[in-house]
Amino acid sequence: MIQPILASNAAVYAIQNATIEGKITVVVLLVLSLFSWTIILTKFRQLNIARKAAKKFLTAYSATRDPLDIRRKGEEYEGAPTYQLYISGADELDFQLKTNPVTVKGERRISTASFDAVKVVLEESASSAAMELEKGMIVLSTAVAGGPFIGLLGTVWGVMSTFAGIAEKNQASLTAMAPGVAAALVATVTGLLVAIPAMFAYNFMVTTIRHITQELDGFASRYANQIEHTYVDNRDLEDKIAMALTRAELGENTPAI
Repeated sequence: MIQPILASNAAVYAIQNATIEGKITVVVLLVLSLFSWTIILTKFRQLNIARKAAKKFLTAYSATRDPLDIRRKGEEYEGAPTYQLYISGADELDFQLKTNPVTVKGERRISTASFDAVKVVLEESASSAAMELEKGMIVLSTAVAGGPFIGLLGTVWGVMSTFAGIAEKNQASLTAMAPGVAAALVATVTGLLVAIPAMFAYNFMVTTIRHITQELDGFASRYANQIEHTYVDNRDLEDKIAMALTRAELGENTPAI
C-alpha cells in the first residue's frame, strides 16, 4: 500500500511523515527561497532598466559636444548608473565653475586642483553605483551555497531519527524505514529546488553587473577626459612641462667637468 502512495503523492506523503526537525529545515529553506526569489525578481527589473536607460543616455551623450549639455537641457535617464555618475560630476563641475572659476580668454574654466575634486566625485559615484548594483547578491550566493547543505542537514537528521526509532522498536524492516527515509529526503529536494534557480540567476546577474560596471568605468574615464579638455585650465601644467623639458635640455647640453 505504501508504493501507490509514494508514486502518486511522494512529496505530500514525505512531508506528512517528516519529523519536527525535518519540517523546521523545510520551513527555513522556504523562507530562504522567498528572499531569493524576491531578490531575483527585483534585480532582474533593476538590471533591465539600467541597461536600457544606459543605452539611451550614452547615445544622447555621444551626440553632444559639451559635457554639460545634457544637464543644461534637463534631460533625465532614471535608472542608468552612467547617468547618475554624469549628474554627480556635472553638479561638482558646475559648483567649481561658480565658486573657483579661472578666466581664460574670456571663458570660465577650473584649475587642476578643482578638477581633482571633480575626479574624486566621479570615483565615489562609480563606487556607489557598483555597490547599488551588487546589493542583495549576497542572498543569492547564500542560497546557492547554503541551500543544499541545509537540506542535507535536514536529511541526515531525519535519517538519524528514523534509525534511532527503528532501534527502539526493534523493527528493522523496509516498511518501518521507508516513511522516515522518504520524509528525510524531502529536505534535500527542497534545498536543491532553492539552490538551482538561485545559481542560474546569480551567474546571469553577475555577468550583467560586470558588464555594466565596466561600461561605467569606461564612461567615467571618457567623461573626465572631456571635462579636462573643455573646462580645465592646463596652463600651469603646460608651464611645468615646458620648464622640465628646458631643464632636461640644459642638463644634456651642459659639458661634463
